[in-house]
Amino acid sequence: MSLGLFEHPLALLTAAPAAVVIVAAIADRFALPAKVWRGSRPVRSPAATAVDFAAWIAVVLLVYALFFAISWRPLYALAGSLSTFIIFTLISRAKFQFIREPLVFSDVALAFLVLRHKEMFYATWLNVAFWVVALGYVFGASALFMIFEEPILPGVAQELAIAAVLVAAAAPGLLLFLSGIRQPLAGLSAALIGKDDIKTLTVRLGTSAALLYGFLAWLGRREAPRLRPAASSLSGAAAPVDAAGKGDMPLLVVWQSESFMDMRHFGVKLALPNLDRLRRRAVEWGRMSSVFEGGYTLRTEFSVISGLPPEALGPDASYPYLRAAAYSEIAWPNRLRKAGWNTHFLHPYDRRFFSRDRALPLLGFEAMTMLDGFEHDPRHQGPYVSDMTLSERLLDLCRGDGSKGQFLFAASVENHGPWRPSPRGGGEPLDIYLAILQRSDAALGFLADELDRLDRPVWLAFYGDHAPILKSFADPFPDPRTDYVIVPMARAAEGAAPQPSPVEKAPWELIADMVRHAGLRGPLADAGGAR
Repeated sequence: MSLGLFEHPLALLTAAPAAVVIVAAIADRFALPAKVWRGSRPVRSPAATAVDFAAWIAVVLLVYALFFAISWRPLYALAGSLSTFIIFTLISRAKFQFIREPLVFSDVALAFLVLRHKEMFYATWLNVAFWVVALGYVFGASALFMIFEEPILPGVAQELAIAAVLVAAAAPGLLLFLSGIRQPLAGLSAALIGKDDIKTLTVRLGTSAALLYGFLAWLGRREAPRLRPAASSLSGAAAPVDAAGKGDMPLLVVWQSESFMDMRHFGVKLALPNLDRLRRRAVEWGRMSSVFEGGYTLRTEFSVISGLPPEALGPDASYPYLRAAAYSEIAWPNRLRKAGWNTHFLHPYDRRFFSRDRALPLLGFEAMTMLDGFEHDPRHQGPYVSDMTLSERLLDLCRGDGSKGQFLFAASVENHGPWRPSPRGGGEPLDIYLAILQRSDAALGFLADELDRLDRPVWLAFYGDHAPILKSFADPFPDPRTDYVIVPMARAAEGAAPQPSPVEKAPWELIADMVRHAGLRGPLADAGGAR
């Protein structure tokens, strides 16, 4: 049987997968810029390098086998495999150029979010024209191969051969449903990955293999490791457990401000009078280290809520809300709720975004106010609910009965990019960003003034979740640390001593230090580090 290209089909069956291996190896080098690739390349022993190569080539050949199994056409399998590797590599490179991180396995879980919220992910180019071209390529090229390339089939028992090859190609995926195989395979994947960051892993294994083995390592981790809040991050604080203490119980308010950064650190002229006056009153204030430079709000958010550093999460670190139940007991909202407190999360955006609708109740929030709880017309008010509107809704919850402790976590969204001319303002991206910063500062001042009028102890923590993606200003950002304050308000301010000097802080330390300053105690005071 001739294909018109080779007189010997067996030669083609050998040459096609060999070509996939060669081209995939070349393509993987473009997942990161050359300088980053060289800087992330680890020193490996010959044996370790051989293991990496074996793990990589297994993935390459598996992808080829899947395309061949559904077609029995080696050229089609070649084209399909190369398209897969090249597309994933290009996406990884584009992601790195944008936010300094190549693809991670959990990004696949964000795919539907990207399609549903293109503006939020700066992906407005995913329009009708893109899908016409993309789907036209996939189905058009496939149809051409099916028409013009003859399948290579055995002369006898063709149905049995087709079934056997399909089962063999699908077997690795099907075997994952068997825990007796899944767990050892996940363990091997975790051992292969080790403690390498995603850049190093991409250099070692290539984009597609790094994604697959990262997923397998995550899949096998059915339960979180034995965790407790780190002693260094808790600073000796304890969760309050006695809701029937003397006097009114405190109100703890945490405000996570989207992309908030005091640009005066970088010589930009800017007035933030409310942040300045809160710094003068704060028991702690300064710069906050960044979980991620310019995005992935959920990573900072989870670190603050859980009190856990990313390195304690293992493969969950890239998208911790996927397995929120594993961290339920350790999370601050759940600890406070079990102590008799009311816990409430406010965020004027789609409740399904980042799986918050499922994750946050598991972490201890008994109530949530999300976008469907706000009246917002994006045609006239801009794409996002304003910080001032959020502060007003937050204050409605703050004016309740003080006989129970309250923990309120508000995550703003007004200052999310991209910063383009809109009802929010016009001009260059930096000018638009600065204008919204000032509106955020005004909302912060309004919130602080109203909290000060309450007749109970109130503590306010305010911080920026990450640096803005302002490539017209700097790329990468010169210093990704954001700003934070912990301020005693209302009756909590009586006798409080302000901190005159800034203090560096990590996100996972924030609530613990807030609790400590509030003087709350309980049986969790002896909590030690992550184990």
